[in-house]
Amino acid sequence: MPAHAAVAVVTDSTAYLPADLVAEHGLTVVPLTVVVGGRSLAEGIEVTSAEVAQALREWRPVTTSRPAPQQFVEAYLALAEQGIGEIVSVHLSADLSGTVDAARTAAGQVAGKVAVTVVDARHLGMALGYAAISAARAVAAGADGAAAAEQARRTAYTASAWFYVDTLEYLRRGGRIGAAAAMVGSALSVKPILHVVDGRLEPLDRVRTASRALARLEELVVEESGGRAVDLAVQHLASPDRAEQLAERLRSRVPGVRGMVVNEVGAVVGAHVGPGMLGVVVSPA
Repeated sequence: MPAHAAVAVVTDSTAYLPADLVAEHGLTVVPLTVVVGGRSLAEGIEVTSAEVAQALREWRPVTTSRPAPQQFVEAYLALAEQGIGEIVSVHLSADLSGTVDAARTAAGQVAGKVAVTVVDARHLGMALGYAAISAARAVAAGADGAAAAEQARRTAYTASAWFYVDTLEYLRRGGRIGAAAAMVGSALSVKPILHVVDGRLEPLDRVRTASRALARLEELVVEESGGRAVDLAVQHLASPDRAEQLAERLRSRVPGVRGMVVNEVGAVVGAHVGPGMLGVVVSPA
């Protein structure tokens, strides 16, 4: 963020923003915590996606936790010391994590030093990432904190996200599937496609094979994109080949792609979805 800017944008590590986009838009990223084998590690800093995928394959315990409010306090005060007067803090769905609550607690603690608007993006992954980027773009165009926060909300609420998982077992263990559990009952061999509905992961479809899942994700994206200009993200855990294949097909089938991100999700989401996850985000440009 340039020194003269009065507004800064903060997000969290579950946006899984590529480092070049974080730098380009001057974002501050607060990491969530992953606990692997009893060790608490900062996502994206002290633990890699590959390490989490390996631990999951070995059925070693992997859990996650929100940042402590103090981590947000430190991030906000560091920005205030750089001359920032307003902060827009955009985070993953409160239905999936306590991160928003931690940010709000911290915002109250720094109220006399810097004004913080916390936005619950009701999403995760690059659907959250694109919301943070849109806030930063608004700031770069001269928006104040309130207008930038509203832009983040609009971007988040118009985004769509779908996830294919190889097994529901990790989501079941983490207590994240809700209605999806009722859908599949005990048939955990079914490979579901989930989507984000008002901040929650909900079932959308059931497929029998990974190749059918890829085809289904492709159709969902093409249908949702229509002829509009869109930003697309293909995110995966320990499945780079499938992600790149899907991205290539989307590049050829979606005429309005403004930008595309293809990358691996980090440890926090990885711990809940397991190796083999493939996710796609459509964000109208």
